[in-house]
Amino acid sequence: MRKFALITTVGCSVFAAINLAIAETEKSSIVVLDTNKTVEDTKPKSKAKLEPTYNITNVLDTSSTETTDIHFSADTIENDYNNKTIIASGKVEIIREDLTLYADKVTYWQDIENISAEGNVVILEKNGNTLYADKIDLTEKMQSADVENIKVILLDKTRLSASNFNKKSNDRKVLRNATYTPCDSCQDSSPLWQLEAAKVLHDPIEQNVEYQNAFLELKGVPVFYTPFFSHPDPSVKHRSGFLFPRIISSNFLGAAIQPQYFWDINPQTNITFNPIISTEKDPVYSAIFSKYFYRGELNASGTILQDRDNNKSDKHNTRGNLFLYGRYELNDHWVADTDINYASDHTYLNDLNLPKKDDSWLTSRLRFQSFDNRNYAYIEGYYYDMLSYDLQNINKPYVMPIMGYENISTPNTYGAYIRTDLSAASIYHKEDDSTQRLTMINSWNLPYTSPFGEKYKLTASLKSDAYYVKRYLNDHNKYYTGTTARVFPQLGLEWRLPFIKNTENTSQILEPIIVGALAPNKGNKRDKIPNDDSRDFELTDTNIFDLDRYAGYDRNDVGSRVSYGMNWSFYGKKWGRSSLLFAQSYEADKDNETIHINNDDSHFSDYVGRVYAAPSNYFDLTYRFRLDKDDYDINYSELATSFGNDLLRLSASYIFFPENNNSSVYYGKQRKEIFTALSSHITRNWLISAYTRHDLENERTLANGGGVTYEDECAKFAFRVEKEFSEDPDAENDFSFYFTFYLKTIGGIGNN
Repeated sequence: MRKFALITTVGCSVFAAINLAIAETEKSSIVVLDTNKTVEDTKPKSKAKLEPTYNITNVLDTSSTETTDIHFSADTIENDYNNKTIIASGKVEIIREDLTLYADKVTYWQDIENISAEGNVVILEKNGNTLYADKIDLTEKMQSADVENIKVILLDKTRLSASNFNKKSNDRKVLRNATYTPCDSCQDSSPLWQLEAAKVLHDPIEQNVEYQNAFLELKGVPVFYTPFFSHPDPSVKHRSGFLFPRIISSNFLGAAIQPQYFWDINPQTNITFNPIISTEKDPVYSAIFSKYFYRGELNASGTILQDRDNNKSDKHNTRGNLFLYGRYELNDHWVADTDINYASDHTYLNDLNLPKKDDSWLTSRLRFQSFDNRNYAYIEGYYYDMLSYDLQNINKPYVMPIMGYENISTPNTYGAYIRTDLSAASIYHKEDDSTQRLTMINSWNLPYTSPFGEKYKLTASLKSDAYYVKRYLNDHNKYYTGTTARVFPQLGLEWRLPFIKNTENTSQILEPIIVGALAPNKGNKRDKIPNDDSRDFELTDTNIFDLDRYAGYDRNDVGSRVSYGMNWSFYGKKWGRSSLLFAQSYEADKDNETIHINNDDSHFSDYVGRVYAAPSNYFDLTYRFRLDKDDYDINYSELATSFGNDLLRLSASYIFFPENNNSSVYYGKQRKEIFTALSSHITRNWLISAYTRHDLENERTLANGGGVTYEDECAKFAFRVEKEFSEDPDAENDFSFYFTFYLKTIGGIGNN
């Protein structure tokens, strides 16, 4: 509804331009003949420059002191000195800095300072808006205005119209028989929807727009009527009031409505109260809070429900959630932020269809960060709330605190630089085992590009760790408590040589890559040091050329090795882009402590690779894999592809993980899943879609869904249905329905 009020601003700026252009004509350089004589063929060859003697925005804002040059031209000008009237006719054009006026005739009465523009009146504004009218009159010393049959096309193609527009001397504006629509429409046909009101009033002092006898029409048919309603005008950034409600339908809540009230406490603080009232449950109390500071912000949302029908052992009758994010700049170098995510039980978010309902766990964090030139430091604490049914019995950790410092020195004359990393962490588990770690990594790095285009990087690093461990159950099924330390040196050299071939329509890059690492074969001390941050390791195309292939600090990538491979990229003007990576590692000691590099006694690792192909807009494919080095069996596979056009497009993704007994998430279970989706734009505005997710390992369906959507330039209607098949006995494995009814620029209702 806010854009509907913009007609008031457009109209006012029009009158200001006409006001000055005509009032100052007698001071211009245009020749004016004697009284009652018509100037024949006096059209100027260039625009005349007028010097305004008063503010050109008087009609809009009497407090403004702005002055702007105005240029004026017409086929003929007639000056009646006796009646003190100036008449310009025949292709009248008035140009001001921010708008241009065209009219067949403009008349100015100097004594009473009235202006009239009539005949094909067109106003072009600098912001792209266009106004059309049959006639414009300025009266009461140009403080009042009256416009007949006004039509406005805004920059975003929305359209406003009224049979009459009237502006009073106190800036109060009235539109009669007004309509507003952002929809396209053909000649002699109604737009998809439009608003009609018998009367629209704009009060600039109260900053309100009021509507009387208003209708919402769909294809010319009235579907909603209200005798009166109002909303803030476009100059209001925020104000307390009711927002559009949400309509909800679910198996858990039944039929429900969520009214929303926005409380504008002050320009920096607001609260939205949005309780859910349903047929199946007690009210769900819900609110959203936002607070903005000069150096930061705080945003929070939460719900609470007294679930009297909840008899599940792992839940409480009082259920709820809290999502909170805050950020504050303490000074020019230090920033503090927090991200708190809490749910009372692992099915609550899914029951109420709240954000993060599909997450396996919720992470809460408190962090301090410092940024200073080449230095970076942080202090963090983490807490995890498990949502996935598979993770309910996990020995979840609490990380409080974890601290780190990083520094990269200024490169010397040869480009060499030193990097220093310090890290300390305290990790506690709910089963009373804990780990305190202190780590320092010093590395010297020298990048170099030879005259032949070879790219080298030499790295020498030394990692030092100190641990205090309590009740660590090691691989020998024995508990260890005590302190231990280790030192791990490593030397690495990377070599690349890109070969480039260019033709008129294509470019190709062929790049062999070799990375060598020299390091001890032992040193992880698995019997005394637990693995908290490096468990889920898989050798893939993303890490095979890294000197340290682990994500964390608890495991060192021991042993000397050489990784080698080829990277090929193709870029075409007509055939899109494609790339291929294929690589393998050779371990000097086949008995080193690195996990999941060699599955047998061989020195060679499996082959890893990546294929990417996007030859056109109708097809794209990304495939990542790991092949057994002996029989080329697939040990890891990940595929994502889509093909087709808007009329019919098929998407598919497939993922395969082998057994991994060190995994902290899947407990070593093999995983095979496929996701397929089909979508079709059966017309420009109608879209239908469907999807399914299937567990190939256990031969069961995980989820199905689909929907229908209509969307054009002014409206969106959507309906979606989903069903999930969870192994969680507490989950509601029923259908979920979602719908949206949205009118662009106004708002809508729904539960999407």
